[in-house]
Amino acid sequence: MTSIAQTMDGETLPPPPSAHPAAKARTRLIAIDALRGLVMLFMLVDHVRETFFLHLQVTDPVDATTTDPGLFFTRLLSTFCAPTFVALTGLSAYLYGQSHTLRETSWFLFTRGLFLLFLEVTVVGYAWPTQPLGFPPPNFWLQVIWAIGISMIALSALIHLPRAVQVVLGLAIVCLHNLLDPITFSPGSPFFIPWAMLHQREMFDIGGGLMAKTTYPVLPWIGLILLGYVSGSWFGRGVDPALRISRLVRLGLGLVIGFAAIRYLNFYGDKPWFEGENALRTTMSFLSLTKYPPSLLFLMPTVGVGCLLLALFEKYQDNFVLPHLAYFGGAPMFFYVVHLYALKVIYNLALTLYGPTKGTVFGVENLSTVWLWVLILIPVLYFPTRWFAVLKQRRRDIWWLKYL
Repeated sequence: MTSIAQTMDGETLPPPPSAHPAAKARTRLIAIDALRGLVMLFMLVDHVRETFFLHLQVTDPVDATTTDPGLFFTRLLSTFCAPTFVALTGLSAYLYGQSHTLRETSWFLFTRGLFLLFLEVTVVGYAWPTQPLGFPPPNFWLQVIWAIGISMIALSALIHLPRAVQVVLGLAIVCLHNLLDPITFSPGSPFFIPWAMLHQREMFDIGGGLMAKTTYPVLPWIGLILLGYVSGSWFGRGVDPALRISRLVRLGLGLVIGFAAIRYLNFYGDKPWFEGENALRTTMSFLSLTKYPPSLLFLMPTVGVGCLLLALFEKYQDNFVLPHLAYFGGAPMFFYVVHLYALKVIYNLALTLYGPTKGTVFGVENLSTVWLWVLILIPVLYFPTRWFAVLKQRRRDIWWLKYL
């Protein structure tokens, strides 16, 4: 078991075909990396969509009455990204703690959370296609990396609580935070900015003519990362894989079925759905859920499907696709930064060559172009990501690599 890499960003890489029998225990971690890699590719789809469809931005939740179905379901694919990634971050924190003291784990969560906050307002903040490179930027978009950073800092304190308290607190935040939806504060209130950080998506002035927007209010994400952490015991040393797979399937099905039931009753957890002009529009309304901040009904099916995929990946561990997905999941921060800047270069090159084709921005006509670019970028990004994932695995003496 000492060969298993239990680090925060999935540094366990696929064992070679000749690996000894003990490597079989490693598959639970390869499954985690493969799932993380899959949602990173879903994220790539969404960011390519944003890059070339700047002229057709979708609302939150997506407007089921007017949005083109192809665009709607392309956007729907990305809803699995943040919930899966945050839950797996909590799970990985637990696995990290298996080979480190509680104090060491807490300190790493705290410092890496701070590093992610710094990364969000610097390297990541400049990566979006239309963001100018001058300093300071006109706007700070506090998005998913920010939310994960804050959640990790919160988790660094919450891991010191008794397990029962962690379970109750995590469930209470995830299940009940929608009761706070009616609470809002105006810009003149001293609670406006803190509440915008926690639960109210807003843009606010931070001085000097600079603006910040809390795209990802963090309260529900803190609850989710905590639940991911407490689920880590299912992946601990010595746990029967069959039992773990059974638990994941039961939990995944329970979340998906529970979502369908609560959503059908239309009384809690998100904005109501409606009967559209046809079955397709009704289905779109049923599946149109609030991401910013994530509602209870947004988290239930996305986490549920994630559990089912994790069980599937572990059960069919010999599938030839999983090792390749695991490379993407083994270096997620590297992939995140590189793919954003690759899209920024492509967008600005297209804007230079063709000019603004959709108002003030460059855009394409067809959604098929978005998917074509995804298919082009996956192999292009695969090789540098695999290189960095292998580097992290081999060079454990370089301490700062674990922060990436």
